[in-house]
Amino acid sequence: MPVGYNRRRGPARGPAGCPASPRCLLSNDSADPVHILGLCGSLRGPDSFTRRLLVLVMAELDALGACTDFLDLSEIALPMCKSTADTDDHPGKRDLVARAERAQGFVLATPEYHNSYSGVLKNALDLLSSEQLGDKMFGLIGIAGGDMGAVNALGHLRIVVRGVNGHVIPQQISLPSVYRQFDGDRLADERTAGRVRDFAAALALHTRRLAATLDDLA
Repeated sequence: MPVGYNRRRGPARGPAGCPASPRCLLSNDSADPVHILGLCGSLRGPDSFTRRLLVLVMAELDALGACTDFLDLSEIALPMCKSTADTDDHPGKRDLVARAERAQGFVLATPEYHNSYSGVLKNALDLLSSEQLGDKMFGLIGIAGGDMGAVNALGHLRIVVRGVNGHVIPQQISLPSVYRQFDGDRLADERTAGRVRDFAAALALHTRRLAATLDDLA
């Protein structure tokens, strides 16, 4: 069972002051870890393969000592961007904005639909701006039912992140033929599990480096 895993809630949020590896610390103070928000861009709930993959990534980040926040977009009521309901005092939007503002890094998780990422993730990103997303680090993960994986969806997300002045790590996780990738809640292939560990380590390291650099320049 992955560290901090809960099938319905996702990984536990790492508390401030949790034991952290040096790659997760913003300073020499063990109470100063990086904060990373995972956005699950699927509406299929706890049984979603996208969610299962994100849970594993966030558990690895927890194990490294990052303070994580898990947001399943199927569990929060968000207005459609620029609709009449899209107001600054909308409770769902206010929660999303506040959690994005706290984060120093993000994991964006999506299924691939029609060669691109999901509409629910698009809407959530549209409700945010460079004020919450700019000069922060992003890691991208995706799943697909077909043999080509989610490479198109992740490529499109790279363009979106660039548009809000964010930064994307080179590593990404794209799972093709996703119905064959899992054994219950675990990944069936150890090499793929190793890629998840490497991805989480890279995101933690680059998030820390970027945040520390920005602090030095402030």
